[in-house]
Amino acid sequence: MNHGHGSCAAVPASARPQVQTMHNVLFLCTGNSARSILAECLLNTLGAGRFHAYSAGSHPAGRIHPLALELAERKGWPVASLRSKSWDEFAQPDAPRMDIIITVCDSAAGESCPVWPGHPAHAHWSTPDPAAATGSMAQQQNAFAGVFAVLHRRIELLLALPLAKLDATSLQSALQAIPRQAGESGAGSCGHGCDR
Repeated sequence: MNHGHGSCAAVPASARPQVQTMHNVLFLCTGNSARSILAECLLNTLGAGRFHAYSAGSHPAGRIHPLALELAERKGWPVASLRSKSWDEFAQPDAPRMDIIITVCDSAAGESCPVWPGHPAHAHWSTPDPAAATGSMAQQQNAFAGVFAVLHRRIELLLALPLAKLDATSLQSALQAIPRQAGESGAGSCGHGCDR
């Protein structure tokens, strides 16, 4: 008599659907008006389905730099949900739990930041401030385009990391090495409080 054992055959692991883990990443800057906003847009676009990126600032400007918005819109990214906000929002009990924290400006890296729930991996990716650019409108736009290119290279390297195979220490080392791998300076720990 067939008791149905044949129909319960184990499915090989290679044939099972793979569950994709979503990783939350928070990009930090002082004003949260340019670099961190561009990084958020880039990772949400290039890492869709694998990453959910956020951005915040230690002293948010309260507005997104017009040239950052212009660049995002020109790339076809959705901008309606973008806003300049405080990093304190992400230290609240009901905030999304972060897996990775990346500071993109030297000022924010040197500040004592909140204690992040879950002890996420962290790194500092020093990035020039395009909002500080002077000169003609074309020169200012070029500054934003240059920062975009830097962040694009770094985020492509982030996307290539085998996250499922990295323990916390290895992940942090890999994140900190990304600017060097991209042929730039600016790798390192993200400063005082973020090491908690």
